[in-house]
Amino acid sequence: MPQSAFLTRQAPLLRPDPGRVIVRSFRLTAEPLALKPGEKTRANHIVDRVMALDPEAAAAQLAEVLENFDGRHRNLLARFEARADEMEPAFAAHPSFTLLQRRLVGAYFMHEYSFEAAALFNPSIVPHPDQSGVAAGSCRFIVSLRAVGEGHVSSLTFRSGIVSADGTITVDRTERLATLPRLVRLVGGMDGDEVEIAFSGDEDLSERVIFPVTPAQANGIEDARFVAFDEGGGSTIYYATYTAYSGSTIRSELIETRDFRVFNLSPLAGTAARNKGMGLFPRKIDGRYAMIARQDNENLYLIYSDDLRIWNGGEAILRPVFPWEFVQIGNCGAPIELDEGWLLLMHGVGPVRRYSIGAALLDKNDPSKVLGRSHRPLLRPEPAEREGYVPNVVYTCGAMRHGDQIILPYAVSDTFTNFATIRIDDLLKSLD
Repeated sequence: MPQSAFLTRQAPLLRPDPGRVIVRSFRLTAEPLALKPGEKTRANHIVDRVMALDPEAAAAQLAEVLENFDGRHRNLLARFEARADEMEPAFAAHPSFTLLQRRLVGAYFMHEYSFEAAALFNPSIVPHPDQSGVAAGSCRFIVSLRAVGEGHVSSLTFRSGIVSADGTITVDRTERLATLPRLVRLVGGMDGDEVEIAFSGDEDLSERVIFPVTPAQANGIEDARFVAFDEGGGSTIYYATYTAYSGSTIRSELIETRDFRVFNLSPLAGTAARNKGMGLFPRKIDGRYAMIARQDNENLYLIYSDDLRIWNGGEAILRPVFPWEFVQIGNCGAPIELDEGWLLLMHGVGPVRRYSIGAALLDKNDPSKVLGRSHRPLLRPEPAEREGYVPNVVYTCGAMRHGDQIILPYAVSDTFTNFATIRIDDLLKSLD
């Protein structure tokens, strides 16, 4: 069956916007993490210069900063004060300082960062926790996106929208402002840092940006695969596996949220959590958590665990078979539950490292049994989709079911994001 017979590309496109910026802390490259008593660094020298300004000049300088930047960010003075709180070692050499001076020093140790200047890609999609006011047969959704800015640093951002009863997709307007969350809790452990962050709640969902917090995430929070997890009894929690990149090493981590306002981030442990691309099943199977992963860089494994944060072992259930996937295969997000079984979207890498998207159907009671898979890709780069940061790539981190269709957001050449819909009946017929 030709691809066009059951897959329809939609009009909405999500493109990177360099005009959307966050204001974040920076540390001078020569600034040590801890200062010795009496030692002065570049940071001290900057503080010295600020402290030397008379009150009128300091007030004028802060007013100029606010005139230039206040309309581009929420609560800018509070962010300057919070940054000053982090600069206490640089204040240690000074007997006293005013609130004005603290705010001005904070401003000197912050900068704007265009977090999605380079790319907005690798999406996943889940039903929005708030479905109030949605027309019958429609569904409000949340799309998570990997945003990339200067230095190829990846962060996590969001969009919302509506899919109508007939599968028409509308994405809500993206707000101009963007903001970082408040750090609520940071706990160090043997396996790394656990983090709780919270947004104030008065921002639009599209304003919220989860930027790297811990050393393990320093260069990126990559490819979040969100899933609406059924806890039973009508309770849903949202999990996402993602790749934390330090700049030299990677590890798998987990996000947990109920409202997309408060998030917990924690590392995953175990021999099966050492690579990219883990996809959590949306409910327990026989009382255990289940995951699809690719710990050997080539094949897909089914793994079970009694502990959501520890994953070991696993059974290889899918290996590269067809020419379009000879280099490697990987999962494209959480399996989707159908009456017929678990639908697993998967990517394959073929000649000239062209990425395509296919699917497999797993037995509902025993997902280690493969009932069918794509002989040909469901989605491959069209001529208009070949150019970008990484050419010849289509990729997704998760789709969702809506009635008799699959709603598939997908990235194009690691640059921007598009949407497609797939008719489930016809898709299943294509899996042998």
